[in-house]
Amino acid sequence: MKLNPTTEKFVLHWGEMGSKWGVNRTVAQIHALLFITGKPMNADEIMETLGIARSNVSNSIKELQSLNLVQTTHILGDRKDYFTTSGDVWELAKVIVEERYRRELAPTVQFLEELTKTPEFELENEAVQKRIKDTHQFVSTLTTWANEMLKLSTNTLNKILKLGATVQKFLK
Repeated sequence: MKLNPTTEKFVLHWGEMGSKWGVNRTVAQIHALLFITGKPMNADEIMETLGIARSNVSNSIKELQSLNLVQTTHILGDRKDYFTTSGDVWELAKVIVEERYRRELAPTVQFLEELTKTPEFELENEAVQKRIKDTHQFVSTLTTWANEMLKLSTNTLNKILKLGATVQKFLK
């Protein structure tokens, strides 16, 4: 499949951003391709469109599936696996936040909880103890807030995000 210039720029940019977000560039490009085209694609189509090796497509798809960003589907009369992703950018953002929470924040919260319960923690000076407790409180508050936000409808979440700093007037 030959990409139009705008689509190609989107896919290339998403790949560059992926590497800044800690995701392999090819993984991000495949996700961008599936998102922007909005149609199921098989490995051969992805390989041909992006000019990458089959093994790279296969490994990248596995990573995207482990992140819950890509699903496998089938087309009647075709034995190949086809891959899709959500076309709703809000839904994708929610999946990404949930996965990052599960992989990054949840283990940190658990680690900090366990750390504060160790005998060694009690032997630390007060400044270190306070910083660790403050970090635990911050990460716990952040994760509670993120989990609450994920429960909201897209429409409500959109309105909250558009409020930005003006939310302060409701807190006074």
